[in-house]
Amino acid sequence: MGWFDPVALQIGPIAIRWYALAYIAGFVLGWRYALWLTRRTTLPPDRLALDDFLTWAVVGTILGGRLGYVLFYNFDEYLQAPATILEIWKGGMSFHGGMLGVTAAIILFAWRRGFSPLLLGDVVAAAAPIGLFFGRIANFINGELWGRPTDLPWAFVFPSGGPLPRHPSQLYEAGLEGLLLFLVLLPLAASARIRSKPGIILGTFITWYGVSRFLVEFVREPDAQLGYLMGTDWFTRGQELSLPMIVIGIAVVIWAARRPAMAAPATAPASSAAA
Repeated sequence: MGWFDPVALQIGPIAIRWYALAYIAGFVLGWRYALWLTRRTTLPPDRLALDDFLTWAVVGTILGGRLGYVLFYNFDEYLQAPATILEIWKGGMSFHGGMLGVTAAIILFAWRRGFSPLLLGDVVAAAAPIGLFFGRIANFINGELWGRPTDLPWAFVFPSGGPLPRHPSQLYEAGLEGLLLFLVLLPLAASARIRSKPGIILGTFITWYGVSRFLVEFVREPDAQLGYLMGTDWFTRGQELSLPMIVIGIAVVIWAARRPAMAAPATAPASSAAA
């Protein structure tokens, strides 16, 4: 039996890929979920702010993800051919870079609208696992980012991974970073009490993702151009980038939990005004 076709629909020369559909599904469903969350609290951001921020989130994710991959994973190759940086359709996106891009978008957008970036960060973090889930499923369909060889019964032989069965590390990440993280954040995000202490949800997201990614990297094949780091046979770039996330995430949760609860605004938040 052949592998999955990465092209979902072909119309003449136009190919619609599952990876693109995964991004669209992640953004649209994440946005709708974020709108649902805002109806459960009187704290900003409101619907208008989230509608406007969607474009910022898309740009931050794509630009940050691409630049992160260039800088963290394949800088020397792109330095020799800078024009290929724009060839996003050939693959090469970094979650850590995408997160930095979205973080910058959150800070700038919240500053322009006059509310705490942590309030928007909590909402975005609660919705982010939806996009992560679809993205990792798309990685699996594409037969990329596979795991290390194994003889476990649920192993797969990937088209570009040689003849050996390998860990479906994409599915592990879809479960840990997507489904389970969403379920962990759901009761926190739906709680007005937790939302009144901005940063708890965001910090929980950062910590959980960092731990999950660090663990999955033990069975995920490292990038060929990097291999293992620091002279080890196990430490990868993904783990190197995830360690600071764990520390930062825990610190944010502790700091946010110790702060006094934020009171709801007496009037409509500034985010209701057009920028």
